[in-house]
Amino acid sequence: MTHPTLADLGWSDHFARQCGPEPRAARISAVHRDRLQVLSPDGPLSLVPRGHAGGYAVGDFVLHDGVLALERLAPQTEIARRAAGTGAARQLIAANVDTLAIVTSCNADFNAARLERYLAVAEAAGCLPLVVLTKADLVDDPRDWVRRAQRLSPLVTALALDARDPEEARRLDAWAGPGQTLALTGSSGTGKTTLLNALTGAAEATRGIREDDAKGRHTTTHRALRRALAGGWIIDTPGMRELALTEAAEGIDAVFADLADLETRCRFSDCRHETEPGCAVRAALDAGEIDADRLARWEKLRREERRNTKTLAEAHARDRAFGKMVRTVMRDKRDRGLKG
Repeated sequence: MTHPTLADLGWSDHFARQCGPEPRAARISAVHRDRLQVLSPDGPLSLVPRGHAGGYAVGDFVLHDGVLALERLAPQTEIARRAAGTGAARQLIAANVDTLAIVTSCNADFNAARLERYLAVAEAAGCLPLVVLTKADLVDDPRDWVRRAQRLSPLVTALALDARDPEEARRLDAWAGPGQTLALTGSSGTGKTTLLNALTGAAEATRGIREDDAKGRHTTTHRALRRALAGGWIIDTPGMRELALTEAAEGIDAVFADLADLETRCRFSDCRHETEPGCAVRAALDAGEIDADRLARWEKLRREERRNTKTLAEAHARDRAFGKMVRTVMRDKRDRGLKG
């Protein structure tokens, strides 16, 4: 069996500049609690991470010695969220993704607020966002759903297809060619695993949806990097019930570029778009030039992002302060021991 070269794995000058002329490098295909599964020119390996495995993401490139992952190379793109639950932690989802395919469907699963959230994540990560509308064979005119997606933001590239038709699914090959990485994300039951099968030749289990609410059952339970038939790579992700935004302010404003532009014309830089005089956003709303629901979604995302980013920053500051205190105590103990 021929093992992939670094170029096959998506290696570029961006990574070469971070290491020596003949690096021993690999790309992470799966992250486990205490092991990293990687693909390399030497074949697949299982490496022990330095530090917590949560500091690595599927798609990362690492330098290694055959046993240990010695260094995580700075990624070109990085998809992250605030970790689910009440804790204050940033969770890596995937790295070095060129295109983020946000998979939804031409039925009740289509949700503007959720799609805008994923679009903001893609933009903040530096990925090309691609909205993939499945179940196109079950509606009269899929073009209506494509237009609905395109109206969400000027960033959107959208296409509708029947994921169960292999030829239709292979339309995504354009984003998964040699050296390219395509990540599939979105809610469960929209056809991500079916698309994965068509794009990689895999034979993963798939499950249906409940007809009453179009919601699916989880099939994918962990992130993994897989070889695409078109020559590139696919990262499949579990359906995420929570995608809490953090450090994504620019991504949000890029998705809502028209509203962000209006805001620059407000009289006050800290305008809340409520009752302030000279508010360009409120004036446009009163004139019927912008949609009230879309404005509300923009403001909600921005509030959430600011809150999460602040919480993470405060947690990092506490960690740094605690680390400094520990180092001070250890130094004092050492000094007292020397004096004794």
